[in-house]
Amino acid sequence: MTPSSIRTIRDCRLEKVGRTWDAIRVPRSVGLSALAILGTRSGAVLEDPLSAALYWFIPAGDAAAWDVAGTRVLADDAHLVIPPVKRTQGPGPHWRVCPAGETWTTEAAALRAALEDAASPCRGAAR
Repeated sequence: MTPSSIRTIRDCRLEKVGRTWDAIRVPRSVGLSALAILGTRSGAVLEDPLSAALYWFIPAGDAAAWDVAGTRVLADDAHLVIPPVKRTQGPGPHWRVCPAGETWTTEAAALRAALEDAASPCRGAAR
């Protein structure tokens, strides 16, 4: 049996996706706009500078119907490198929005709407 949390280098740990949350990988360029749209409605957001991606956590099971273009769901057999709760800069994975206690998740519908708005061609023209 594989443990759900395995320690990695620099005090990070490897967490199995799908137990308490599902993860959505978003390109950093769209993710930063979506984060601005979500504001305080966003839960924890992990940034991986190596892959230029942001990861949102949504309630476990909500990713089953996820179909937002340009994003990727991490499947139940995937793992994600999780840094210490207060690490807000690299090198390596760090928090763009730190987890607040036990609450890491963002409502899937709110995340979907923010991502669709952030990726909309009209959004860039309105600025």
